[in-house]
Amino acid sequence: MKEITMDVLKDAAHRLLFTMSEKEYETLLEEFGILARQMEKIGEIQGLESYEPMTFPFPCENSFLREDVPSAPLNRDEALANAGSKEDGQIKLPKVVG
Repeated sequence: MKEITMDVLKDAAHRLLFTMSEKEYETLLEEFGILARQMEKIGEIQGLESYEPMTFPFPCENSFLREDVPSAPLNRDEALANAGSKEDGQIKLPKVVG
């Protein structure tokens, strides 16, 4: 794992367009240190490799997702039937870039 340093944090913040004070960088670096120590402790657990990774903390009996029913795609006229604004066989949207 790459070592987390102040330079790494500042580079990441710059790439993500964040501005942070020196105090915030120090706090974040301290928190990463705590997290790294916790991960080291977890890595020290004997026999951890024998367990299957958990993807959900408890069995989920209900599924709120519908089952897909195969169907033919809509033709152009059906797809445009509910469009509020159409032009040249396409849905016309408002301009979003000035």
